[in-house]
Amino acid sequence: MSTLLLFLPPRVRLGAPGRALPEPQRSDALREYDYALTDDGQTLTTEGRAPAASLPSADTVIAVVAESDLSWRQVELPRAGRQMRAALAGRLEEALLDEPDALHFALEPDALGGDTAWVAITSRPWLADHLAALDAAQVFVDRVAPLAWPDAQARGHFFEAQPDSTTPALRWSHQDGVTTLPLEGGLPRQFFPPGLVHAAQWTATPAVATAAERWLGTTVTVQTPAQRALAVVDSPWNLRQFDLAPRARGVRALRLLHRALMRKPWRPVRYGLAGLALVQLLGLNLWAWHQHREVAARREAVTAALTEAFPQVRAILDAPVQMQKQLDLLRATAGAVGEQDLEALLGAAATAWPSDRPPTEALAFEPGRLTLSGQGWAPQQVDNFRTQLRSEGWQLDASEGKLTISRAAAQGRS
Repeated sequence: MSTLLLFLPPRVRLGAPGRALPEPQRSDALREYDYALTDDGQTLTTEGRAPAASLPSADTVIAVVAESDLSWRQVELPRAGRQMRAALAGRLEEALLDEPDALHFALEPDALGGDTAWVAITSRPWLADHLAALDAAQVFVDRVAPLAWPDAQARGHFFEAQPDSTTPALRWSHQDGVTTLPLEGGLPRQFFPPGLVHAAQWTATPAVATAAERWLGTTVTVQTPAQRALAVVDSPWNLRQFDLAPRARGVRALRLLHRALMRKPWRPVRYGLAGLALVQLLGLNLWAWHQHREVAARREAVTAALTEAFPQVRAILDAPVQMQKQLDLLRATAGAVGEQDLEALLGAAATAWPSDRPPTEALAFEPGRLTLSGQGWAPQQVDNFRTQLRSEGWQLDASEGKLTISRAAAQGRS
């Protein structure tokens, strides 16, 4: 399942005079994003930069927030239910530098009211603006994810402190939070004793890898920003919460459900369902094969009975029909009356004939069926006639002024 990683550009920062640095003025359709595409979540297929309307399509789209645009706070969550966002704003108000209404909050995965949990904080207008621009370009963001988050596994990533610089800075994430450390001077190195250095995972961008290894005193894994961003594919974090949660309706809701089921955590379920379907298919085929063998065995038994009883029959086309014909021929040769003969049908009619009805005015015969005139018969008389015939194993069909008698078993086979 392909995944498109979109790198949201960092927010505009204040320059030295205290004024915002200029940002290129572009329409939403022309706003450009760095991106990386992966088909398996482990290797990169392609990287590039393109306007929102020209981004490649993918099954899942994840927007990656620049680390400088996120701050982290650990708080005891209020038991506020649907009012969690407002309750968080009130609880964090004294620790925030901006107005709560201008900030977006996101809780760590599976956090509930009453838990002590991490809260990611970023600019709400900035994030909402990018999501709206991407939606307008028909790029629907499924998740917004951070590159680093508080975790029991300590991780350090060295990157350029300034653009086009080989001076490294360190992004440090561990169970007590996430922070960025400048590496000038000897004080930052004292925070990382040998035991912590060996327990943590270290990465660095290619430009500062050599300087990072010299500062750290051990090797680091070289990763480009796009390679490092692959970690967010399986990350549990999703910053699209509260009023920025995706609104799914109609076809898009089905697409989101399909994407959710195709993600890695659901892989065992998919394998289980596929295995169950294969077992069911195999079972149905085995049952059909068993039934086919039983039918074939019964057909062979009937054919064997026909050839044993009537050796003169050479070509077997329909064993039950041919056997019935041979029996009828033997009965006719012996002068016996069969159930399909006129005598048997007349005897049945005579036995059940109502005592208050005169003899029939007309009759018609074909093998197995005797048709009598039903003109002048009252419904009660027809019902009594049918009941009498049924008790003897015959059936009566009354329609259009005609009464047709036939053997019930023979009628069921016709």
